[in-house]
Amino acid sequence: MSEEAYLRNVDLLNKYAYHYYVLDDPIASDEEYDRLYHEVLAFEREHPQKIRPDSPTQRVGDRPLDAFEKAKHLSRMWSLEDIFDEDELRKWIERVEKGLDGQRAHYYCEPKYDGASLNLIYEHGKLRQAITRGDGVIGEDVTQNARTIRSVPLVIDEESLIEIRGEVVLFKEEFDRINAERERAGEPLFANPRNAAAGSLRQLDPRITAARNLVFLPYGIGVNSLTTPRLSDMMARIYSLGFKAPPLRRVVDGFEGIEAMYEQMKAERDGYAMMLDGMVVKVDEIALQEILGYTVKFPRWAVAYKFPAVEKMTKVRDIILQVGRTGVVTPVAVLEPVEIEGVTVERATLHNFDEIERKDIRIGDHVIILRSGDVIPKIVKSIPQRRDGSETRVARPTHCPVCGSELLDEGALIKCQNLSCEARVVNAIIYYASKQCLNIDGLGERIVETLYKAGLVRSVIDLYRLRFEDLMKLEGFKEKKSRNLLEAIEKSKGTECWRFVNGLGIEHIGEVASKQLCEHFGLGFIDATEEALLAIDGFGSEMAASVLEFVRVNREQITALMETVKPKAPEPKAEVKEGPFEGKAAVLTRTKSGPGSVIEAEIEPLGAKVSGSVSKKTDFVIYGEEAGSKYDKAVSLGVATLTEDEMKRMLQ
Repeated sequence: MSEEAYLRNVDLLNKYAYHYYVLDDPIASDEEYDRLYHEVLAFEREHPQKIRPDSPTQRVGDRPLDAFEKAKHLSRMWSLEDIFDEDELRKWIERVEKGLDGQRAHYYCEPKYDGASLNLIYEHGKLRQAITRGDGVIGEDVTQNARTIRSVPLVIDEESLIEIRGEVVLFKEEFDRINAERERAGEPLFANPRNAAAGSLRQLDPRITAARNLVFLPYGIGVNSLTTPRLSDMMARIYSLGFKAPPLRRVVDGFEGIEAMYEQMKAERDGYAMMLDGMVVKVDEIALQEILGYTVKFPRWAVAYKFPAVEKMTKVRDIILQVGRTGVVTPVAVLEPVEIEGVTVERATLHNFDEIERKDIRIGDHVIILRSGDVIPKIVKSIPQRRDGSETRVARPTHCPVCGSELLDEGALIKCQNLSCEARVVNAIIYYASKQCLNIDGLGERIVETLYKAGLVRSVIDLYRLRFEDLMKLEGFKEKKSRNLLEAIEKSKGTECWRFVNGLGIEHIGEVASKQLCEHFGLGFIDATEEALLAIDGFGSEMAASVLEFVRVNREQITALMETVKPKAPEPKAEVKEGPFEGKAAVLTRTKSGPGSVIEAEIEPLGAKVSGSVSKKTDFVIYGEEAGSKYDKAVSLGVATLTEDEMKRMLQ
């Protein structure tokens, strides 16, 4: 085969694949595709230096990985706030309208896919990296696996650096096929398509991922240089690059338009190839998104409007008690197993004993349970009409089910006050060592329980007092395992401030809030006042009170642990200098210095906030030749415009 024929055949194979995997409109037989594929493969074996990066042969790797490397997103992947009914939708729209101060917004609606989030990074038109969502800031590099997904283009017609976010899913038909194969092979079945998609994406052997026929469905964009003023047009541009479009998407006006779209999607969802668990609603105008901004956890300009939860009837076999790391005793219902949307439910939370009494739930009762998306199943109500007299009431406990000490009954909450209670200590250490906290490799639940029962740990700080000779005396601990554990514990010293704070297990303070605390106070968070805590964006009175109470009770232990671990305080932010840009919002467009980051580095230390879109709240637009739409919009809104030379004179 000549090189010209090779290039022509690669284009033809990519065209066939696009029609098959993206458009669902095959234009070639399997036999024709396979013949061309093997001709291309033969040419590439003879001329490896001429292999095109978008050749279909480059999709499947042949070397399994030992582990996934951590990778940082170029910009944060946010979670979405959930709403569940018309009333919550109205309240969300009211908040949006209030935040826009009378400016009118349109709303872009699209499906909320039930799969595994993935961030694709393209540079100079080529797929550079694929990263799982992780904690939104750092995920796992699964580039080798992403290249096997046929609906992920290896090359796109966009030269600029761009992040394309989406969901990796398994279509229902493919999920059934995989489970049928696993059943024949005597392997355990996947519970649902979402779990199967997530598990398939994280296979260390990319050949397994390739065999699963995963599908990538874009839903958003991170870092980009696109100048389109509307999200809907921006997404249309993404779909034109070779990505699969959603089965339904639309820009609508206000509550009525959103609700009509929601009802249509809800009615049609069973006919879609993929699983949906709701509809995503986003403000369409990019400039208005920037005005609305973000809370600690969510963008204020987007929301997930979830489909109605699924309810099923089952029976309460027993009610057991669980003691958490804060000592709160939580009742949990053990149920006769029941399947809800591919998930077998055997337990449901009862929250507290006031709820048991209010709903009159008894052991042996028939009950209605509800499960919505990832929400833990809960009991909606009992059905007294089905009782036969064998049901038994559940008494409020008076003693801890773990340590036997007397419980403190505060009404809604019942607490074990014994700080040495095994459940409290063990759960606190497990949480402290978890990935989202100190990330101590090898310190899982069973190891912590073993260390506790052997009397080697009675609090978190005891981890740092463990000795090699003590570990070697424990059953199952060999030399390598003991040394690895001690090395992992030692490695946790000097951890980031936010991981340390998160590991303390302060009620209502998770990862995001821990980062906020460290950004504002560093290691001095233990001396923060209520007023200072409430000044943090997104902090409420409950969160502030939780921090203050935890520090008041545990100051001595926190200080001792801090002296041992020596967590790293965050880098101090550069001091803002006084000047014409202090507190001003600036937009950069086609400046002669090249990348915007060059000018940003000059004006941000002076207190400027650099944005990507022009709005009424913009103070300056700094422009170069052929400034285009951003300059035009600034003029129409009466926003001050500066050439780069004028900006530099202002700095001087």
